Amino acid sequence: MGGNHSHKPQCLTRMRKVRGPGCDFPPRAAPLGQGPGIPPSTTLGRALRGTACCPARGPRHGHFAQRRQCVPDPVPGVALLLRQLLVNFDHFQILRAIGKGSFGKVCIVQKRDTKKMYAMKYMNKQKCIERDEVRNVFRELQIMQGLEHPFLVNLWYSFQDEEDMFMVVDLLLGGDLRYHLQQNVHFTEGTVKLYICELALALEYLQRYHIIHRDIKPDNILLDEHGHVHITDFNIATVVKGAERASSMAGTKPYMAPEVFQVYMDGGPGYSYPVDWWSLGVTAYELLRGWRPYEIHSATPMDEILNMFKVERVHYSSTWCKGMVALLRKLLTKDPESRLSSLRDIQSVPYLADMNWDAVFEKALMPGFVPNKGRLNCDPTFELEEMILESKPLHKKKKRLAKNRSRDSTKDSCPLNGHLQQCLETVRKEFIIFNREKLRRQQGQGSQLLDTDSRAGGQAQSKLQDGCNNNLLTTTCTRGCSS
Repeated sequence: MGGNHSHKPQCLTRMRKVRGPGCDFPPRAAPLGQGPGIPPSTTLGRALRGTACCPARGPRHGHFAQRRQCVPDPVPGVALLLRQLLVNFDHFQILRAIGKGSFGKVCIVQKRDTKKMYAMKYMNKQKCIERDEVRNVFRELQIMQGLEHPFLVNLWYSFQDEEDMFMVVDLLLGGDLRYHLQQNVHFTEGTVKLYICELALALEYLQRYHIIHRDIKPDNILLDEHGHVHITDFNIATVVKGAERASSMAGTKPYMAPEVFQVYMDGGPGYSYPVDWWSLGVTAYELLRGWRPYEIHSATPMDEILNMFKVERVHYSSTWCKGMVALLRKLLTKDPESRLSSLRDIQSVPYLADMNWDAVFEKALMPGFVPNKGRLNCDPTFELEEMILESKPLHKKKKRLAKNRSRDSTKDSCPLNGHLQQCLETVRKEFIIFNREKLRRQQGQGSQLLDTDSRAGGQAQSKLQDGCNNNLLTTTCTRGCSS
């Protein structure tokens, strides 16, 4: 036990069976029009969805080709609305690279019309296809377009071009908790206590929409400029419905709950939301102590990990207060049925009895650690890698795409192999376009129209319009993807 764990553990995913040739990416679990509160029956819903069609028939490998045959002509007026909703690469000014991960790279951007700053994550299509990662990108988009919470990294836009898929999200310049651990930041009990409360609100929100994140760890928790935490990275999250349980191997080993390993080793009953609360416990312990409660690494064998859970005891620092130790013990309970795994559970802990949860939600409580505003809280080598080592740097994209289009229009162009070309075309058709800014405007306009109608139509009509308005603005989670 113990030891220094400042290195970044690798994320482990066993989420998909090996597929044969053919680009059998999963269909979107929810139509695009079923984003944040937009019913598919509305004009806006149809415009956003854009690919409504009848069910596929025939061999599985022909799924997408057959789906596309039954796409109807655009609804009148929808084409204009769709153009208004679209955002593309040219709408942003690229400022600098700030990070990279297994699914792409991240840079700071500024939207040219509003001057707002965002983080832009971009993923090369060809690399995603070669690594069989397209379904993870689609999964992340499916989940994020229906979410918005103060302690999440929220999606604002998604779009694509010939080379890349783009996700534009909240910009959080405070860095991730892994970076600060590597900088030897000492997190006090008071700071970690507030982190636990903020993250508990986020996990409760995800649970309300049937989402298991499956990769809660310091690397995936970002700080804003005031030091509040935000969960990011939903590319291995899953959605479960009702009594469903997840059963696939997904996560980062040192933060994965015992029941996840148990499912892999002996086909146990599966796992559910408590796995995220275990990961929260491991993360909180690591922030306080500088290392994790169990000596687990990416290369540690599964059977050794399970044996570790059986025979080893977690050691808590004698300098921690009894309330914090009791809270961590309940989060790190091996039996998921006995583990703290809901906001109600957390709120019942005596150590948190004095917590003002409304103030937590409103970010009115200031964390004990505030990132340095005079510096960029990330590894500066990301910018050098993007400028020097990247074969297709983002700042040269516009010229590169123009050159490619010119070349493709001539006979000198060298076509990609048929399989890859088919996959790229499938990605292009199935990619989820999203624009939260325009959706908010549409929702606001709809609300104003309903208010006007209700005032003119009397009390009975007012009740009817209010009902429609509530239906429009309610965020629903209609996805059925679980793995």
